[in-house]
Amino acid sequence: MKIGKVSETVLKRSILKQIKHRRKEVLVGPAVGEDCSVMELKEDEVFVISTDPITGSTKNIGTLAVHITANDISSNGAEIVGIMLTVLLPGGSRESDLKEIMKEIETVCESLDVEIMGGHTEITAAVNQPVITVTGVGKMPKKRMIKTAGVTIGQEIIMTKWAGLEGTAIIADSKEEELLTKYTRDFIAGAKLFIRYISVVPEAKIAGNFGVTSMHDVTEGGIFGALWELGEASGVGLEVDLKKIPVKQETIEICEFYDLNPYQLISSGVMLMVTDRANELADMLKRNNIPAAVIGRITPGNDRVVLNEEEKRFLSPPGSDELYKVSS
Repeated sequence: MKIGKVSETVLKRSILKQIKHRRKEVLVGPAVGEDCSVMELKEDEVFVISTDPITGSTKNIGTLAVHITANDISSNGAEIVGIMLTVLLPGGSRESDLKEIMKEIETVCESLDVEIMGGHTEITAAVNQPVITVTGVGKMPKKRMIKTAGVTIGQEIIMTKWAGLEGTAIIADSKEEELLTKYTRDFIAGAKLFIRYISVVPEAKIAGNFGVTSMHDVTEGGIFGALWELGEASGVGLEVDLKKIPVKQETIEICEFYDLNPYQLISSGVMLMVTDRANELADMLKRNNIPAAVIGRITPGNDRVVLNEEEKRFLSPPGSDELYKVSS
């Protein structure tokens, strides 16, 4: 495809024809000549809007793009209704590449009951690999709003699934040949399958109905970064037991191979929740086949501490994710 905005023919054939799932709230959706989308809300409902780019991966880029934005919306306790897409492809990209990305995105959207409301697609020399930015629009009753900054001293922290979940899947998929020099193909295949757990929408629905006061999905910076952000948002401290943070053996092995810290590795698919009834919520999540563990508590002051027996680590603001240490 040529540099610049995709042609109307390509737009119709490889983008608009892939978008099939619809929501009644969306009054104006994607179409030739439509620059805006329109969504209807009830008087007592509020918008929840979030946007995220996918820049660290090319495989499963459509799946990751939708899930990460859906996770952000869900962490506020809202239901995601639609997304707006910006797809930037490098020069030399084929129309078939674009069509496959759109099919992947639509498949995830249909599984989450989300509509692709519109967007923009362009071939540009400004990028050397596909970049997708997704803006999600969700809705919720105003009285049900949940913020990261909703914690109080004495509450406990729950974590779902496993540290480094997303990063493990990305590395296993993109670095399979290197990893095969040490690990079996079955081991790597199992690590790739972590991508199946990338959505936090199910646990967010359960936690929202349960009545948590705060939720925060774990993305770049890993679990350590998310814990810092959780405390910073409410201006409180926290204390976490490192041995209670779940992490899969595949993650440990792959992180050792590349000398990475699994607790600072991108972890979409993991949710932090804060509540006064942590054990009760953890049990409820497990009954719904969602792994969950109580890992710590909210404390007075501003110290955000991770304990490993006698060793104490003070958390700091998240820096560059460990994933970027693995060359593309």
